[in-house]
Amino acid sequence: MSNLNRIYQEKIVPKFLEKGYKNKMAVPKVIKVVINIGIGKQNSNPGYKQEVAANLAKITGQKPAIRKARKAISGFKVKIGDEVGLIVTLRGQKMYDFLQKLANITLPRIRDFRGIDPKSIDEHGNLNLGIKEHIVFPEISHEVTELHGLGITINTNAKSPDAAQQLLEALGFPFKKEKNG
Repeated sequence: MSNLNRIYQEKIVPKFLEKGYKNKMAVPKVIKVVINIGIGKQNSNPGYKQEVAANLAKITGQKPAIRKARKAISGFKVKIGDEVGLIVTLRGQKMYDFLQKLANITLPRIRDFRGIDPKSIDEHGNLNLGIKEHIVFPEISHEVTELHGLGITINTNAKSPDAAQQLLEALGFPFKKEKNG
């Protein structure tokens, strides 16, 4: 059991039970983490897709799946079946390890980072983050040829954005503080 999973079981669940949840199965929890990278068609570098896939595998510890276009979009010169993105879905032990690394190491390394905006949590309790430069992850060397961004979605079973925010704060995610006045 990872450190973050142990913290969740031993400290976070009892706190939520004190707040009025009836049993530990009703307490919000993280279901999965999805990491996406769009590789697009416009890149002229032939090894770009392999480089991005290798970076995503280093970051997550799991081989990414290739996503193909479902629609043709003439403005972007994309045909049906073109490889346009990479995706990794993390669950279980790898998910908790990734969340711990994201909250404690990666997010503080982002330039001008002042916390996650609470508006990034949708009405279903899922947190969506966009990271502009993949080099904030400690596994990636700073001598890269091209920078790319990635999208991270943390799916929870929380019934409201407030419950999801309380869960993520308890897991160590830094949120922006609201200014009074």
